[in-house]
Amino acid sequence: MTDPQPTDGDLPASDSEAASTQEWWDDPSLPWKHKPTKADILCFSWLTAAAIYGVVISILRPGMLASAPMVLASQGSWSGVVMTGALAQGGNPWWPLVWALATLGFVKFDWIYWWAGRLWGRDLIEVWSGRSARARRWNDRAEKFARKYETLAIIVNFLPIPLPRAVILAVLGEAGTSLKKLLTVSILSSLVTTGGYLWIGWYFGEPARFVMETYGNYLWYVSLAILVVVIVSTWRQQARKTA
Repeated sequence: MTDPQPTDGDLPASDSEAASTQEWWDDPSLPWKHKPTKADILCFSWLTAAAIYGVVISILRPGMLASAPMVLASQGSWSGVVMTGALAQGGNPWWPLVWALATLGFVKFDWIYWWAGRLWGRDLIEVWSGRSARARRWNDRAEKFARKYETLAIIVNFLPIPLPRAVILAVLGEAGTSLKKLLTVSILSSLVTTGGYLWIGWYFGEPARFVMETYGNYLWYVSLAILVVVIVSTWRQQARKTA
């Protein structure tokens, strides 16, 4: 007597078949572990817009620093603010307006990262860390610091030190920091530090202007490198998806 042959329904699904049934939102590069809600989609769209803005402004920064430093400063650029301070020493009267706009420019995306942290918590930081052990260690330290020193973490975010600003804001969102407190402390901190950058430019005057112009010249090479990295990273991601 022969054993009954398994039917198609009894056969285990192949890896390719299993992959084909995977929903698009199960992609590990996405910060959620469920079918995204309208809030998830909207917040992710804002994050994408902020990332695109960051790349574009990084590419345009050298030219803007030379031709339109006050416009650049108004977007939230410390180099543009220093240049504006140097121009103020020479008699340019627009520095108070630039001070106000730059104060808001430095905090314009804070609410997005806070919201993302409130929605996705630790999963978002895992996505940002990726496979880089160094990024993971750095982000873990920033997370511990933000959880331990809530208000201080917001203030330190505005100092010219290499901190993963987005990670700190996301952690504060997940930890329950109110948006009102975040924006209040952020705007006050931005007002003070922006004033400090203006003072540096005004105090040093022409030497500060020369330094910023030289810095802008070197930024062209940095901008080109950023553009190449973005193109190569996008190409590699597409290649992995189609492989």
